[in-house]
Amino acid sequence: MEKSSKLIPLLIIGMLFFIFGFVTWINGALIPFMKTINELTSAQSYLVASASYISFVVMAIPASLVLNKIGYRKGMSLGLVIMAIGALVFIPAASARTYWLFLVAIFIQGTGMTLLQTAANPYVTILGPMESGAKRIAMMGIANKVAGMLGSIIFGALLLTGIDEVNEKLKTISVDEKNQLLDTMADSVFMPYVIMAIVLFLLGIMINKAPLPHVEAETKIEGEEEGFTTKTSILQFPHLILGVIALFFYVGVEVIAGDSIIAYGLSLGMPAEEAKMFTSYTLFAMVGTYGLGVFLIPKIISQTTALKISAVFGIIISLLIVTTSDFISEFTSVILVASLGIANALVWPAIWPLALNGLGKFTKTASALLIMAISGGAVMVYLYGALVDKLHEGYVAEGIEDTIAESTSHNQGYWILIPCYVVILFFAFRGYKIKKWY
Repeated sequence: MEKSSKLIPLLIIGMLFFIFGFVTWINGALIPFMKTINELTSAQSYLVASASYISFVVMAIPASLVLNKIGYRKGMSLGLVIMAIGALVFIPAASARTYWLFLVAIFIQGTGMTLLQTAANPYVTILGPMESGAKRIAMMGIANKVAGMLGSIIFGALLLTGIDEVNEKLKTISVDEKNQLLDTMADSVFMPYVIMAIVLFLLGIMINKAPLPHVEAETKIEGEEEGFTTKTSILQFPHLILGVIALFFYVGVEVIAGDSIIAYGLSLGMPAEEAKMFTSYTLFAMVGTYGLGVFLIPKIISQTTALKISAVFGIIISLLIVTTSDFISEFTSVILVASLGIANALVWPAIWPLALNGLGKFTKTASALLIMAISGGAVMVYLYGALVDKLHEGYVAEGIEDTIAESTSHNQGYWILIPCYVVILFFAFRGYKIKKWY
C-alpha cells in the first residue's frame, strides 16, 4: 500500500485510539465519584476498574469470532455502537444511584472497547510492513495517551469538583438531606454521558462508511514454505504465547506506574493538590517516547532493539526507585516513578508486530489473546497493593512509625516491577524468535 493511501486510514484509526484512551482513563475520576454517591468501601470502588478489565478477558475471544465473520471495519463500527449503549446505561444507573448498574454500564463499554481494540491493533499492525508495525502503533499510542490526559482532566473537573466538601458535609447532615445531596451529585453524570453516547453512535456510523481499505494478514503461515506441517491451532505458535505473557506483565507495569504514583506521592507527605497531577507526568513521559518511536523506528533502530532498550531501562529505573529513596528528595523519587512511562511506551507497539508475525489466518484469534493480556493491569496492580499492605504491617510490627512505614512500604512495593521487566526482556532477546515448542 502506498504511503499516501495509508494516511487517511491511519488518521481514522488514530481517532479510535483517542476514543478508547479517553474512555479508559476517566476511570480514575469515576472511582472516587462512585465511592461517594454510592457510599462504597475502597475495595468496592475499585471494582470500577475491575469491571472494565474483566470485559477484556471475557469478551476477547467472542470479539475475535465476530471479527472473523464481519471483518475489521464493521467490527470497529460495532464496537463504537456498543460503547454508546454502555454510555446510555450510565443515565438510569445515576438516576437510581444503583451500584451494580454502574458496573454493568462499565462492562458494556469495556465490551465495546474489547471489540474495538481486537480490531484496531492488528489492523494498524498489518496496514504496512511488519518491521514498521511498532512505528504505527506508537503513533496510535500518542493519540491514546493524549486522550487519556484530556479525559482525566475533563471528567475530574466535571465529577470531582467540590467532592472533598461533599464528603465532609455527608458526615453531619440527616439521611434525607444526604439522599438529596447525593442525588444532585449523581445528576452531574447525565449530560457528559448523553454527549458521549451521541458522539460514539455517530462515529460508529461514520466508521462503517469510512474509506478504510480491506486488509488481511498473509494467509500463509510462517514456516509452511520450508516444509513444516500446517499448523491447526494458535497454541502451536510459541512466540505468540510468549508475547501474550510479556504483554500481560507489560500492562501490569504500565498500570502500576500510572495508578500508584498519586498514592505514592501522598504517602511521602506531598499535598493532594500537587499529587493529583502525578499521573499526567507518567503519561507525558509516554507520549514523548512514542514520538521518538515514530521518528526512530524502523529507520534508525528496529522494534526489537526498542523493546530491549525499554526493558533494560525499566529494570534500571525500578532498581533506582527502591534503592535510592533514602538519598533523594520526595519529588525526585516521584519523577523516577513517572519516568517508567519512558520504559513502558514502546513495549506495547513492539510486542504486537513481533507476536503476530507469521500467524496468517490465525491473526484475529491471536489478537484476541493479546487483548486478554490487558488483564495484567488488574492482577499486577492488585498484587502491588497487597505487597504494600503486607510490608506496611511488617514495618509497624517492628515498631517503625506509621507515616514512615507507609512511605517505605509504597516504595519497596516497586520491587514487583523488576520480574515483570525481566519477562519482557526475555521476549525481546529470545522469546519472539521461538517458532516451535521443541
